[in-house]
Amino acid sequence: MKVLGVIPARLGSTRLPRKVLKEIAGEPMVAWVYKAAKACPQLERVVIATDADEIMYYAQTHGMEVVMTSPDCASGTDRVHAVSREIEAEIYVNIQGDEPLLTGAHLSALMEPFERAEVQVSTLAVRCQAHDVGNPNAVKVVTAKDGRALYFSRATIPFDRDGVGFAGYWKHLGVYAYRKAALERFAAMEPTELELVERLEQLRLLANGVDIYVAEAPGDTIGVDTEEDRLRVEQILLSRK
Repeated sequence: MKVLGVIPARLGSTRLPRKVLKEIAGEPMVAWVYKAAKACPQLERVVIATDADEIMYYAQTHGMEVVMTSPDCASGTDRVHAVSREIEAEIYVNIQGDEPLLTGAHLSALMEPFERAEVQVSTLAVRCQAHDVGNPNAVKVVTAKDGRALYFSRATIPFDRDGVGFAGYWKHLGVYAYRKAALERFAAMEPTELELVERLEQLRLLANGVDIYVAEAPGDTIGVDTEEDRLRVEQILLSRK
C-alpha cells in the first residue's frame, strides 16, 4: 500500500503571518512537521505542498521534497488533491504544516483504521482536557461505537444537559488520511452549509455520506495560530531536547 504524506504550507496566514517559516526552538515550524512525517514508517514518501517561492527555496536547500501548487487552492485538502494529480498513491495523508508537536507515532495511529477495507478516511482525536471543553478553537468530535465520526463541532458536544459531570469529551486533531477515491470525492463536492457555519471542512464529507473513522492519538498537540501558541510550543520542544 503506497502512502504519501503531504504537508500543505502557505505563507498567507492571517493571525500569525508567515507562520510555517517562523522559527521554533531553532528551526522553522515546517521543518519540525517534516521531521515528524519522515519518522512515520508507514509513509513511503513525504512532500511539502506550497504556493510560495520562499517555502520552496527553503525546502529545496534543506533536502526536503517540495511541490509547487496553485495559490487558488482553498484549503489544505485541496492542496493535497493537487499533489495527487502529480504523484500516484493509494492513500494520501494531509499533515497540517502548523502542527509542530506531531510525531511519527501520531501518524502511525492515523493509519491504523486502514487495516479495515471499508475505511476511506481517517483522523485523530485525544481526550479533551477540561480547559478545552468550552474552547471553540478546540474542535470536539463524537463517534459511534465502531469509531465513525457522528459530528465535529466547535461547540461543546455532547451537551451535558443535567450537569452530571460528563467527562468523555474528545478533542479533534486536524490531520487526515484519504484513500485516493475519497480524496477525489472531496475535491468534487461543493462546500456545505454545516462546513461554512462551523468553518470545519471535514463536515463536507459527513454531509455527503462519507464516513470518517477516528483513531485515538498517542497525545495532544498544539496547532500554532498565534504568537502565544508559538511560544508555548517552543517551550515544549526545548524540554524534549
